[in-house]
Amino acid sequence: MLTLDHFSRQTQEGELARVNSPPPATLSLDLDNRWSYLKTHGNADWERAVSYLPLVVPRVLDILASLNLQITWFVVGRDAEMPENLDALQAIVRKNHEIANHSYKHEPWLHLYSPCELEEEIERAEVAITKATGQRPVGFRGPGFSYSDKTLEILAGRGYLYDASLLPTFIGPLARTYYFLNARLSRKQRDKRAALFGTFGRGFRPNKAFRVKTNAGSLLQIPVTTFPLLRTPIHVSYLLYLSSFSERTADIYCRCALGLCRITGTHPSWLLHPLDFLGRDEAPDLSFFPGMDIPSSTKVVRVCRWLRMLRADYEVCTLRSYALRYVTSKSTGRSVSRSHCG
Repeated sequence: MLTLDHFSRQTQEGELARVNSPPPATLSLDLDNRWSYLKTHGNADWERAVSYLPLVVPRVLDILASLNLQITWFVVGRDAEMPENLDALQAIVRKNHEIANHSYKHEPWLHLYSPCELEEEIERAEVAITKATGQRPVGFRGPGFSYSDKTLEILAGRGYLYDASLLPTFIGPLARTYYFLNARLSRKQRDKRAALFGTFGRGFRPNKAFRVKTNAGSLLQIPVTTFPLLRTPIHVSYLLYLSSFSERTADIYCRCALGLCRITGTHPSWLLHPLDFLGRDEAPDLSFFPGMDIPSSTKVVRVCRWLRMLRADYEVCTLRSYALRYVTSKSTGRSVSRSHCG
């Protein structure tokens, strides 16, 4: 079984530091499919939803190639088992992006699972993703930012390098309330989703990567970065939501967030979603999501502009690459900011 120390020793071999390199940032995409959004929203016919991965994955890959960016894609195990998605998933690997685990059934209430159910969920997704892509995941993100100590222990025991399920924001309950207002959910379904987007207390959790020790070993926690001090979201879906009111305000908000990250020494970990690249005309059944009134062509222009802002000040890399350099920097006493993050 691989361990975090193994990854550290592996990375130290031939590791070269670039003294004048910009600080690192990470970029990832939660590859949530149409069915997973409908399921969380309470739509009874979610299983009949047609996959949009063959449409959105090539579009995102082209955009990333034009920006010379390699990112981490969090894949849902159920999608990895669907034959219609195989070409899209294998295209991600051919473009040298990282594949990570986003659970099997994409249920944001993983914290309610028993330890046995949770391990089966993680393992089933891991097996399906590895079979479909040829790449075994070493990173995990819980759907809906589902986060628990038992999840971390299982991941460490399975030799995972990092977890990225933490969103340290105070507004999780507000986002959840907004979501419930637009969802068709029974009382039982609402109870299951009671921790969707996290609790108020999540806002007090670290906004920077930190090492977690469990009884089964250790791994790195890489939070999805929020606005330093304010702890409001800065991931791209939130920026698009702001831009639906004022594009200029969203741009200023983005620049201020990145600037404060530089001042506080926070390495941004930005998050994308498929709906950041799709409009209502392409996914009319998902029109209940914020920002879906923005045409896809307009979304692409805005997202590319914000990604260029990120790339201008940071060396953008995958979560796996960042995690490897983090553990190496801690073992050598060298700053991760001076590690090449390619």
